[in-house]
Order: sequence, then structure tokens, then C-alpha cells
Amino acid sequence: MPLKTHLDDEPTLNLTAMLDVMFLLIIFFALGTRFVEAERKIDVEVPKVADRGALSAAPSRKVINVSRDGVVTLDRTPVSLPELTSRLAALRQQYEDLAVLVRGDGRGEYQRVADVLNACKQAKIKHVGIAVRTMPVDGHQSAMPSGE
Repeated sequence: MPLKTHLDDEPTLNLTAMLDVMFLLIIFFALGTRFVEAERKIDVEVPKVADRGALSAAPSRKVINVSRDGVVTLDRTPVSLPELTSRLAALRQQYEDLAVLVRGDGRGEYQRVADVLNACKQAKIKHVGIAVRTMPVDGHQSAMPSGE
């Protein structure tokens, strides 16, 4: 069996290609960036307003769940019916086009779902949907909101 008498060369890492790409990216971003000094020199005084916080977009549809045992949750937080009405009314004051989706357990009491729908009506919510499962012809179930 032959014995190895010399050491193999250590592998080296060639960084030339990576440096070329980095320089190209630096040049691309330097040329692509627009420095707008001219706009800063325009003599315009913008109006002043009081700082009342940032404007925010309307929230996505609020989800109200009614469990089989009658527990009502608004965004996964348990609430009573009067508390639900007041929270929805406060949200509607901030966002007039607030939408609500009511998801009731199919084996629970319908009266509790009706109470939640009445709370939405008292809070003057215009867009209320009810989640149901439809049974297509092929027999597969799909969950979809209805109403509005």
C-alpha cells in the first residue's frame, strides 16, 4: 500500500465574482437613487396642524363567535351582550363602514345568535354577515360567509 508523502493544497475561496456583483449592486443603487435637493430649496411653507395621531385604515371585518354553550367572543375575547353592543358602537363611531361576521355553532341555540345579531343592529352596524357551511352537489363541505 503506497503511503502519502506530500500534503494536499488547502482549498481556497475565490471572492472575485462576489465582489464584482457587490460593486455592480452599489453602482445600480447609487444611480437609481434620486437625491431631491432642488425640492428642498423651494420657498414653500406648508400648513401647520395639531398632532392628533396617525390616520389608520379601517379594520378588517370583525368576527363574533357564538359557541355551543352560548359564550360570545369578539376577536377571541369573551364579552357579554351589552359589552358587545358598546364595543361595536364605539368601533362604528371610528369606522362607519365597519363589517361584522357572526359565526354561530350549528348545534348551539339559535336564540344566542339572534341576540348577537340584535346587538349588531343596536350598534347600527350596516354590514353583517353570517358564516354557514354549504353542501355542494359533490358532497364536500366548504365554509363561506353569507349575508351582507
